[in-house]
Amino acid sequence: MYADTQNDITRQVVRVAQLLLAYGADSDLVEEISQRLGTALGLVSVEISISSNSLVLTSLVHGRCTTTTRRIREHGINMTVVCELQRICLLTEKGVYGLQQVRKRVARITPKTYPAKYVIPMIGLSCASFCHLFGGDLAACLMTFMASAIGMFVRLSIAKHHFNLLLNFSITAFVTTLIAQTGFQFDITDTPKLPMAASVLMLVPGFPMINAISDMVKGHLNVGISRWGHASLLTLASVIGITIAMQMGGLFL
Repeated sequence: MYADTQNDITRQVVRVAQLLLAYGADSDLVEEISQRLGTALGLVSVEISISSNSLVLTSLVHGRCTTTTRRIREHGINMTVVCELQRICLLTEKGVYGLQQVRKRVARITPKTYPAKYVIPMIGLSCASFCHLFGGDLAACLMTFMASAIGMFVRLSIAKHHFNLLLNFSITAFVTTLIAQTGFQFDITDTPKLPMAASVLMLVPGFPMINAISDMVKGHLNVGISRWGHASLLTLASVIGITIAMQMGGLFL
């Protein structure tokens, strides 16, 4: 294998690893896909080191090593991108794709998201369902639906302008709680506490927490601790927004 070919393959493999990390794959999956894709494209071995915001990948062919480093910029969790990269790896292992086909398929990958007009009411419905499961009456469920739907609209609007994610969570929690606590101000429902608890469940960083635990269990302590810290900061930001809203409404934890 020529040096230029090895460099091209290495760049393509590290690009796949970069996308996997950026869109929410756990570290073990990133290592597995990188090694399998590199081997399928002709590399003898692929070694990868992952940190909280960067990765280093080294390929080996006939005693020649090529090492490259990439910075990781998170783009939010998107399993469509992760599944597409896994599909490319599988097709490459079967011999359907070569280097050029892999490059074209990876370049065409675009994250797909659901339209806001569907996401907002579905988030409201899911939080209202939690309120119902918690024992809330009809008025409490309707209040939860309204608060969480408006909160999700605020969250998507802020995200569209690329503000800091911590600020996004804090403001969203503030607005959602401010609306949900109206049950205390007006005699609307017999269970006024439940809308406040259920409407902010959309802000629970469940997927980052799961990834953090998965990484730590599988031996990727640095990345796992980093992801755990980030998820904890998101939770703290939400708590700050909730606390400020409750203080403004005359309620205290």
